[in-house]
Amino acid sequence: MPERENISCETLDQQLLKIADGDKSALAAIYDCVSVSVYSYALSILKNRMDAEDVLQDTLLEIWRAAPSYKSMGKPMAWIITIARSLCLMNLRRRSKISDEPAEDFDFADKGDGLTSEDRIVIRECMQSLGDEEREIVILHAVAGLKHRETASILDIPLSTVLSKYNRAIKKLRKRLSAD
Repeated sequence: MPERENISCETLDQQLLKIADGDKSALAAIYDCVSVSVYSYALSILKNRMDAEDVLQDTLLEIWRAAPSYKSMGKPMAWIITIARSLCLMNLRRRSKISDEPAEDFDFADKGDGLTSEDRIVIRECMQSLGDEEREIVILHAVAGLKHRETASILDIPLSTVLSKYNRAIKKLRKRLSAD
């Protein structure tokens, strides 16, 4: 995975408008910006690297297809994560109909962020101590950079629940890190 660029919501909105006009370079710019967040989020739900990569690619295809109908409300990342979430849920439904695959361990994408293999092992172990919903909330806030209000909207749960689960998850992670 490439290193995530710091692109503002305004710039993402502009790129989405360019995509609506058929500009393929805008899709590449969005990929550079959101790939780590979308991949990490999908991986936190699907717990399978190949499925998470598929969801990332399908999210980009859906962005390309849906960009003409995109209405800017100042939250393009929330719109993109909502697409990814829908694709993840479809993947889970399809998977449950097909087989009972064992889930892989959670892992962050190698994005050239300077983490050592030991760091990745510690992160993986810490993230496994969280419940699925806690992990999803942490990924959306800490990795994807969404606000708690946006996370609540995407997950369709009350803001107070998001805040309490996020705080509880952070405490669990701190406790786990201090114990190790």
